[in-house]
Amino acid sequence: MSKSTSMTKAVALFATASIATMGLAACSSSETPAASSGDTQSATAAPEAAGDAIEIEYLHRLPDGDGMVKVDEIVARWNEEHPDVQVKATKFDGKALEMIKKLETDINAGAAPCLAQLGYAEVPAFFTKGLVEDVTAEAEKYKDNFSGAYSLMSVGGKVVGLPQDTGPLVYFYDKAEFDALGLKVPTTLDELKEEAKKAAEKGKYILDFEADEPGYWLGGQAVAAGDTWYSAKDDKWNVTIEGEGAKKVAAFWQELIDAKAVLTYNRWDDAYSKALVDKTLIGNIGAAWEAGFMLDGVVPEGEDGTWQVALLPDFGTGKTGHDGGSGVAVLKGCAHPAEAMEFNNWFNTQTKDLATQGLVVAAKGEVVTSDKIKKQFGGQDVFAELAKANETLADFAFIPGFPAVADAMVETAGKVVKGEGKVADIFTTAQEASVKTLKDLNLPVAE
Repeated sequence: MSKSTSMTKAVALFATASIATMGLAACSSSETPAASSGDTQSATAAPEAAGDAIEIEYLHRLPDGDGMVKVDEIVARWNEEHPDVQVKATKFDGKALEMIKKLETDINAGAAPCLAQLGYAEVPAFFTKGLVEDVTAEAEKYKDNFSGAYSLMSVGGKVVGLPQDTGPLVYFYDKAEFDALGLKVPTTLDELKEEAKKAAEKGKYILDFEADEPGYWLGGQAVAAGDTWYSAKDDKWNVTIEGEGAKKVAAFWQELIDAKAVLTYNRWDDAYSKALVDKTLIGNIGAAWEAGFMLDGVVPEGEDGTWQVALLPDFGTGKTGHDGGSGVAVLKGCAHPAEAMEFNNWFNTQTKDLATQGLVVAAKGEVVTSDKIKKQFGGQDVFAELAKANETLADFAFIPGFPAVADAMVETAGKVVKGEGKVADIFTTAQEASVKTLKDLNLPVAE
């Protein structure tokens, strides 16, 4: 679901030769090796008869909602212009983690597509497990088309695909409801807390604690508050998750949860969507890419919406955190990596079309707020605001195996909303799970 400066450090750790080497060693010693094009015949590796068009499959999770330029429409243009390289786009309708598990299974079975959408957090893990192709030479041809997010598709100097979008955290709010309640748009953490309590007294909520998204959504807030989770120390991974930023963020949410001044719905449950529709939830911190679809079931088609988007309230650093974003990787076993990368570059530089999907596009070029999104957001030039958020992204680095850390955080967050734990426990879990994950991958950790 594109970033600039914050993206560079997401892979900077791997640029250290010793750490990159250890990551590769971990793959061979502790992971099931991925099938390669020389090991087994995959769907994308099937040889074509002479004169036949090359066929490439692309698996994605883009929303493809109403009012968006559909992925199939974009791909159809490519196919018309490139009769020798035909692309089939397939939408995966399950959750992101389900798609990741499916891809790993399919790659090892030799049945994976050539191209697939991967969250930036998954790239290091796929690299250390040998599940992606090294397409550095091909990628270099297209590097100048992309922002700093290009580096997020690189591990240890090896590029495995091209970036598609980024996900800076922003603040969404219903302006009409705010005006009716006399609320002001918060610009600081203290103002956000104060306005949340005012709204709750009137039966409305301007925040929701998302227990199903702590790894990225809550983690992004801690980074916006100044924390650095992962760094290199003496050629080892240094894990420092329970910093001052985490303490600040944990205290903020704990106070509001205790005061019953926030909702505690899972972001991807129906209860969350219902709260938007019935105007119980009139504001929330969210990833920029949510702008493309969050109001589809809220604003009746053809009507003007009253929501707006603002920069994330200042958590003390003047920066915003990173929540999501993804690139398109070339998977192990792809028989035509050069052609796959040619399409990869073409597709990800269709900036106007991809913007209709709600993406903060990683490619350079003009991006226009679609009529649909502009109407839903009361005429606001939403993507102009999102572009500002992209410029204030804080640096962040992922470790191999981060999705396992995120899973552990979800489990602890579920206990928090039941009153069986504290928000601070989520960060403690992240610290412990990160160290365990790295050790399980045979990667050295600074103690």
